Amino acid sequence: MSARAVPAPSASSLFDDEARAPPGAPGDDAPLAERLRPRTLDDVIGQAHLLGPGKPLRVAFESGQPHSMILWGPPGVGKTTLARLLAGTANAEFIVISAVLGGVKDIREAVERAQAARRAGRRSIVFVDEVHRFNKAQQDAFLPHVESGLFTFVGATTENPSFEVNSALLSRATVHVLQPLGAEDLATLLGRAQVLLQAPPLTDAARERLIGYADGDARRLLNAYENLVHAAGALPQLDDTALERALGEQMRRYDKGGEVFYDTISALHKAVRGSDPDAALYWFARMLDGGVDPRYAARRMIRMASEDIGLADPRALRLALDAADVYERLGSPEGELALAEAVVYLAMAPKSNAVYRAWNAARSFVKHDGTRPVPLRLRNAPTALMKDLDYGRDYRYAHDEAGAFAAGERYLPDDVPDQRFYEPAPRGLEIRIGERLAELRALNARAPARDPDT
Repeated sequence: MSARAVPAPSASSLFDDEARAPPGAPGDDAPLAERLRPRTLDDVIGQAHLLGPGKPLRVAFESGQPHSMILWGPPGVGKTTLARLLAGTANAEFIVISAVLGGVKDIREAVERAQAARRAGRRSIVFVDEVHRFNKAQQDAFLPHVESGLFTFVGATTENPSFEVNSALLSRATVHVLQPLGAEDLATLLGRAQVLLQAPPLTDAARERLIGYADGDARRLLNAYENLVHAAGALPQLDDTALERALGEQMRRYDKGGEVFYDTISALHKAVRGSDPDAALYWFARMLDGGVDPRYAARRMIRMASEDIGLADPRALRLALDAADVYERLGSPEGELALAEAVVYLAMAPKSNAVYRAWNAARSFVKHDGTRPVPLRLRNAPTALMKDLDYGRDYRYAHDEAGAFAAGERYLPDDVPDQRFYEPAPRGLEIRIGERLAELRALNARAPARDPDT
């Protein structure tokens, strides 16, 4: 009787881990950020405004009909990942060009690959990373192929596409704005990383500080965490001390999750409010020296212009917005000068928080008041039925009255007493606004009272 043959082990039994891994999955020696790159749409963390049910990118994925698009967002929020997943969902040839390293030759090769894929019956997606680095001629080279449908164009950029992408290309692509990952998203990502690395637990303080350091950037978070785990050795838990030892001076200076970070922001805001340009410049420099993203500082300045200057000098808000746009165009260090200019202007502008207080008062009133009907005279009447129901009846068109002001008219619900939310400050342009408001209120006081039954 012959011996029974023993079958040779299959590839999947010899390499079980590799067999379970999706095609192209990175090995254990790949960076943590690459090993945790989502393989399916359900693995993606964040961007619910684009990937939630019925949202634009979710629809593109589920339909299998990708459209040309620009993915605009800060580093480490998933732009490349989404492009890869989109190509996989659509079973498309995925052609990658780096605008930092590439040129016309790479564009030509991408076109040839897309043409070969078309002959094989496959569609193509051409993904251009850092598309804003391409000049106008290079960007124009994509246009005829996007228009002919040879490939779907997907560009990724950290810069405002309104400034950096040609209008012709921009008109043929939908811009999707990706947001920095929130603290909960980053905490979820840390949990996945801990499981993958079988790492010791993080203390709450270390987790919060690491998430603050990442500043919404998943790649930054995972790179820092991987360094931390490797440096920790056999520690039973990873705490603040281990974190500082792993990340060194960078972590000590840039402490977004810590008290110093928020104290510095507070000091800048109060120096501007206190009209001290020198102190404001000092705290602004401290913020940048500590590693704060200048875009964040720009957002704070826009808030200062609205909250502390308001209508005392409406130019302040425009200047803050312009400074933010200049920084988007120039980046660091050149763009920082425009932000410094805004800091000085805001500090020296006349101050008023009248609109800020009025807005808070109006919100509080509406929150605690009932939902009252809009008076018929203030309703629009685009149809005959609405006119028959007296919509818009007895409305006084202000432009037809003396001084373009309908003295005595009321624009609040009829059963709401007169309100004084806004009281202009006696500074800057609000001096004139206050004088005008006093004149109008005097005209209202002298006008006959409206009959509430009309």
